[in-house]
Amino acid sequence: MQIIRVDSLVKKFGAITAVDGISFEVEENTIFGFLGPNGAGKTTTISILCTLLAPTAGTAYLNGHNCHSESAEVRRSIGIVFQDSSLDKDLTARENLLFHAYLYDVDKAERKKRVDEALAFAELSDRADNLIKTFSGGMKRRLEVARGLIHRPKVLFLDEPTLGLDPQSRSNLWEFITDLPKKHNVTIFMTTHYMEEAEVCDKIAIIDKGRIIASGTPQELKKIVGGDVIYLKTTDNKKAAGQIRELFGVEASEKDGEIFISVLKGEACIPDIIREIGERVLSVRMQRPTLNDVFLKLTGKEIREEYASAGDDIKEAVRSYRRRHDRG
Repeated sequence: MQIIRVDSLVKKFGAITAVDGISFEVEENTIFGFLGPNGAGKTTTISILCTLLAPTAGTAYLNGHNCHSESAEVRRSIGIVFQDSSLDKDLTARENLLFHAYLYDVDKAERKKRVDEALAFAELSDRADNLIKTFSGGMKRRLEVARGLIHRPKVLFLDEPTLGLDPQSRSNLWEFITDLPKKHNVTIFMTTHYMEEAEVCDKIAIIDKGRIIASGTPQELKKIVGGDVIYLKTTDNKKAAGQIRELFGVEASEKDGEIFISVLKGEACIPDIIREIGERVLSVRMQRPTLNDVFLKLTGKEIREEYASAGDDIKEAVRSYRRRHDRG
């Protein structure tokens, strides 16, 4: 079942077209990655889905509700966790969660139960009454994700959820996040500039210059780049390259003292190559296409370079969202 459906969405700011007729769907209880360089239209699209902006044309539906004409229903269906921590560091973990439950009109009789469940899910029950200022970055992120689930949203938006965390904390948080669809019946809509993290997504859409330029599973997107690349060092690269071309019918090139060839199934080809070339092989390695290779091929840009200031617009959008929500 589709939890999000976007049809021919357009958003213009004067003469500038930020979103140019995009369409995509997100299946319920999946992890969806929305990737694009800064200025691609990603933030604008997310802002429309979160009811912060009205589209110029086209439609966006979330949980069966029109994001423009049924904004109140949409807001009740979403949770948001953004780059910068929004926890009150002078309150305890429990107090932060209770405050969030109050803001989202969680029934008073339910609040304590949901807060206790959130603390347990974040594995922070033993730190419930400690001030946030004493928490590590990973603990804060887990608490923010758990807080975003207190009002039982159908879609949880995660903007760069692991930004600023050390590698171990990032790994632990992703184990935590990947359990969410099954444990909480929630759809994850995420952005990240760590392309290896996007591997956890069930589906990814890449947006550039306001248009969706590719979408699919991580494996489907990698096929855009081509096959695996095998690198060989031999005692006679020129002769070995000629043999590879003749025997396997593939182009073999040399760079930096290595022969490299592109094949569809590298692991199957390596034994055959070694068997034919024999003792002349000094080393062999294989590299599979990555999502970063896909992004670079499609956009001509490194995503890490482009994401440096990608959160600025959305942070202001969150402030606006909270002001509007607090006013009811």
